[in-house]
Amino acid sequence: SLCAGRAPSLSYRELKDLKKANVLHIDVRERWEIDRFGKIPESVNIPLGELVEALQMDPMQFKEQYNQEMPSKSDPVVFSCLAGTRSKQALGFATSLGFS
Repeated sequence: SLCAGRAPSLSYRELKDLKKANVLHIDVRERWEIDRFGKIPESVNIPLGELVEALQMDPMQFKEQYNQEMPSKSDPVVFSCLAGTRSKQALGFATSLGFS
């Protein structure tokens, strides 16, 4: 299930359309879930337990750890997980840190 600020629930097709506009897709599942169920193409895996710390990292450290440019607080970001609960939590965390 996928979450974005303006649309709390997105379909995979909507996500594919958003990715054409350079939206950062953060998959908040655990690493073992990625290994077991597969990686979503062009997503960055940041487990929910690491997310708050990751979104407050120095941009160089973020790039080194996640092999991705750190989003600015105004960049479009979409979160996903397996059932939707963690992606909604991730959206709440990001919003509380000032991401719009």
